[in-house]
Amino acid sequence: MTQAAAVENKKTKKRRFTFKRHYFAFPYFFLSGLFIVIPLIILFVYAFRGADGGFTFSNFASFFTTPHVLRAMGNSLLIGFATTALCLALAYPVALILANSRFNKTMILVLMFVLPMYINSLLRTLAIKSLFDIMGIENNFWRITIAHVYDFFPFMLLPIYTVLVNMDKSYLEASNDLGGNTLKTWARVTLPLSVPGIVSGILMVFMPTVSMFAVRDIVINREEWPMFGNIIDGMFRTESMYGLGSAYAMILLVMVMVTMVVAGRVNAKRQREVQGK
Repeated sequence: MTQAAAVENKKTKKRRFTFKRHYFAFPYFFLSGLFIVIPLIILFVYAFRGADGGFTFSNFASFFTTPHVLRAMGNSLLIGFATTALCLALAYPVALILANSRFNKTMILVLMFVLPMYINSLLRTLAIKSLFDIMGIENNFWRITIAHVYDFFPFMLLPIYTVLVNMDKSYLEASNDLGGNTLKTWARVTLPLSVPGIVSGILMVFMPTVSMFAVRDIVINREEWPMFGNIIDGMFRTESMYGLGSAYAMILLVMVMVTMVVAGRVNAKRQREVQGK
């Protein structure tokens, strides 16, 4: 073999074994398949499996015919809407103030809203339960709602703040030049442009709140105010009810998917309207 051929052969082997960047995604695909896809397949199989091991739709039908399950779903939706509304009402003004302030916004954002998230969520929930007991707050609805707001508030704040702080300020200047006051500028410019952050915040707060059950178990008595997550958790603690628990979990998963699709379409429509203007 000539020297030129040897060099060419060496280059060919080198190209053949070149490590490409997309190879880094292989561990992610493996873990996703192991911990997401396979469990979802098992969940799907159990959801259509009856007590005798045969195929059935009765697990899904029981969701619509069992009063206490529907009541638990109603409680979860009510807590989810209340938590999301309160988080949005509190987070948007805070994000607006931080985005338009001249002081060190990053430091305040980290110290006041992000740093507490490094504390274990169980400890934070136990702390707010102790605060409820000291203050004498006995209403179960408000105990659960305030505890959820305390836990999920940063998830509403950060997306909105990110959108506002990165907003093109030339739109605001153009509105001022055209005679728009502060309120009109916010209503016609700032608010529409911040819709993507609001939608992201709602998604990050609403669905986790609906499916959450651990916070409720800590702040109130376990027998009171049942939520849909508690129903599913109780079913998976009993082997004979795996089918019902899987069906209810599938229903919750469908709700999450529908919510994400609707939110995505609303966000895309809003962006097209802004670009069209």
